[in-house]
Amino acid sequence: MTTRAESAAATARALLDAASSLLDEGGPEAVTLRAVGSRAGVSRGAPYGHFVDKEDLLTALAVRGWEQMGADLERLRADRQSSGRDRLYEAVLVFLTVARERPHLYARMFVTPSREPQTLIDAASASQDAFLSIVADVVGQDDALRSGALLITSAHGIAGMEHSGQMGEAKWGTTGNELVHQLIALFGR
Repeated sequence: MTTRAESAAATARALLDAASSLLDEGGPEAVTLRAVGSRAGVSRGAPYGHFVDKEDLLTALAVRGWEQMGADLERLRADRQSSGRDRLYEAVLVFLTVARERPHLYARMFVTPSREPQTLIDAASASQDAFLSIVADVVGQDDALRSGALLITSAHGIAGMEHSGQMGEAKWGTTGNELVHQLIALFGR
């Protein structure tokens, strides 16, 4: 028999899944608590039992995005079959993949909520710590922060240029992935 807590958790997951789909399909404007409830197949009032308002729901999606990214980075971190540089390349691609495939979610992951930002900050920090561990395997602990910041800001810039259509191979003679390889090749020279 399903407990009340299990049922509530399942409803919250269904609401987040529905909100995630709506966000991917139409951006933040498409995400309303009413639309989320309808998509999840629950009552109109159900979303309000789990989320204060739309911002709270979008923050929960951003937290989940960081947590999923963190899990992907932890898997890479644990992979000792690949070289450190290969793991670092794949780690940067984790960020770029979210930006490319789920641009609205990626954008929300970098918005600090007006209420209770600590949950989002903690989730982002955990992912970034996993990323920095992978960076440190290549450049050493002393240079990990600066190198990690260079890689993340570069990935963010690549994502922005790709999203706006300004990172074309015809214009620049390279791709975003090639730029990531080039950046990583600079370390350890």
